[in-house]
Amino acid sequence: MIDPVASTVHFDTRAVFGLLPVRGTFTITHGRIAVGESPEESSVEVAMDVASFTSGNQQRDDHVRSSAYLDVARHPEITFRSQNLERSPQGAVLPGELTACGVTQPVLVTIDGFACQEGRITASGTATVDRYAFGITKAKGMTGRRLNIIVEVVADR
Repeated sequence: MIDPVASTVHFDTRAVFGLLPVRGTFTITHGRIAVGESPEESSVEVAMDVASFTSGNQQRDDHVRSSAYLDVARHPEITFRSQNLERSPQGAVLPGELTACGVTQPVLVTIDGFACQEGRITASGTATVDRYAFGITKAKGMTGRRLNIIVEVVADR
């Protein structure tokens, strides 16, 4: 089971026509990692709390949580699910589905780190998400279209 206190999702993007960096986080509410007989048979499920969106600017955070963007009232969670791990000479990737604002799209999470020690798994991964693919298209030019996502997960048996 994923430990929500020890796990987090970071993002960064650019705002105001790509000039200003915006960074922030979402909290993970729950999830699980199932380690298969072979790593390729492993799966991951994780849910993030949309209301936990924070970027350090209260006005922006409130707007992003509103119906104009992530619509917390109608879509309180963002979820990611992957049913397998793929390996290549370049590394490991979790092909999966991300659901945000009621829209599900394929997303590839590149595994950057993984360790298993005494029943505790730590893993980190990165992905790039196009918010337009999820129907979040407000403020074109003022808000970054693509978000770079960094996931840091700790799970206990």
